[in-house]
Amino acid sequence: MAYYRQVGSVPPKRHTQHRRPDGGLYYEELIGQEGFSSDSSLLYHRHIPAAIIDSQPWDLPDQTLTPNHPLTPRHLRLHALFAADDDARGKGADAVTGRRLILGNDEVRIGYVAAHEASPLYRNAIGDECVYVESGAATVETVFGTLTARAGDYVMLPRACTHRWIPEGDELLRIYAIEATGHIAPARHYLSRFGQLLEHAPYCERDLHGPDEPLQAEGENVEVLVKHRGSTGIVGTRFVYRDHPFDVVGWDGCLYPYTFNIADFEPITGRIHQPPPPTKSSPEKVSSFATSFHAK
Repeated sequence: MAYYRQVGSVPPKRHTQHRRPDGGLYYEELIGQEGFSSDSSLLYHRHIPAAIIDSQPWDLPDQTLTPNHPLTPRHLRLHALFAADDDARGKGADAVTGRRLILGNDEVRIGYVAAHEASPLYRNAIGDECVYVESGAATVETVFGTLTARAGDYVMLPRACTHRWIPEGDELLRIYAIEATGHIAPARHYLSRFGQLLEHAPYCERDLHGPDEPLQAEGENVEVLVKHRGSTGIVGTRFVYRDHPFDVVGWDGCLYPYTFNIADFEPITGRIHQPPPPTKSSPEKVSSFATSFHAK
């Protein structure tokens, strides 16, 4: 993330007392890309954010990858995966547990889902997620606040960001979930050496829409699904927190979820076409690009 934001109530200085109206203390949590060595944000909770009272295995959907060998071109008919669900308005499918893994390697995994149900609370502890909304709309509730997602949005969710998807309206929510094994950032050739999007970039900070206010929720014994690494590969754990994680009164920093709509991408065009990359590259992982093609 290229720039700083502040939402809600934060103290004047970092790592200092931030008191509630009754004189008690809020609890500070740091969420960082690489611990203390890269972009981060500080969140201020009403309750202790690490108060876990139970943990159980979460059996993930099938994560098996089949080598594409011998190398074979493939046409992925993803709508057919959820054809029956489409007729049933996505009954039983949500944007987290309903994902079907379709492509993957050591750097990134891509899943697809057609959902009509609200997802459980969830976070990815392996890497960032870039979720593209093919159709439908959703409210994405996060520990940082609420995002509104619509067709054409890339929803950027940093690692360890607790969130859930709530489909809105009658149209089925269809999403591509791009799950990185590390961090996702704007393509480097669009950034200044200090991290600002340059004048020749096809989008700028004005096109990135983060939460505008904290999200407050009450609850006890709240379940959160966590995807993480284990000795056998990618595994899941079902945590139960003493208090609801959506108890943040304010946060500030340079790491947070946001949306970016493909309609706000101003492609660099030629008389006929421009080959990728770099003219069509959107968010970038260390060795991967999310590429969007625009009809002329």
